[in-house]
Amino acid sequence: MFEQLKNLKTIFRQKKVEGKNIALLIDGPNVIRREMNLDLQKVRHEVEKHGTIKVGRIFLDQYASDKLIEAMVNQGFEPKITTGDVDVTMAVEAMEQVFNPHIHVIALMTRDIDFRPVLVKAKELGKETIVIGAEPGFSVALRNTADIVILAEASKKP
Repeated sequence: MFEQLKNLKTIFRQKKVEGKNIALLIDGPNVIRREMNLDLQKVRHEVEKHGTIKVGRIFLDQYASDKLIEAMVNQGFEPKITTGDVDVTMAVEAMEQVFNPHIHVIALMTRDIDFRPVLVKAKELGKETIVIGAEPGFSVALRNTADIVILAEASKKP
């Protein structure tokens, strides 16, 4: 019986390693702006080229409208609302995912250089890193730190 369980555990472990699991974390106040008009479905599609999104969270401040929160849920993201600094909350979550053995890739959607230390530590600990950003204001240092850079483009306005 014990030998069968051991073999089953080996099979499950092998299956987990076959594909890359991604934690996609989005800095809401930094990238969800009317003037940027980014299409998160396109972002999701681009990120999924690198693995399977297992964690998809968007970080918002306490001023986020109910309509925005609902839109994020409808697009398949889990909103995390914070009354403090969104960057700090997102950085803490990112580090939790860096230490999550089931996550292989840390993908951060932000333009903010404040997240560079998270990418550096993730890479030191063997995680692949993706940064998704948009102009204007997409940090060059952030781009140069990530393994993969995705430039999100604004959706065409009707």
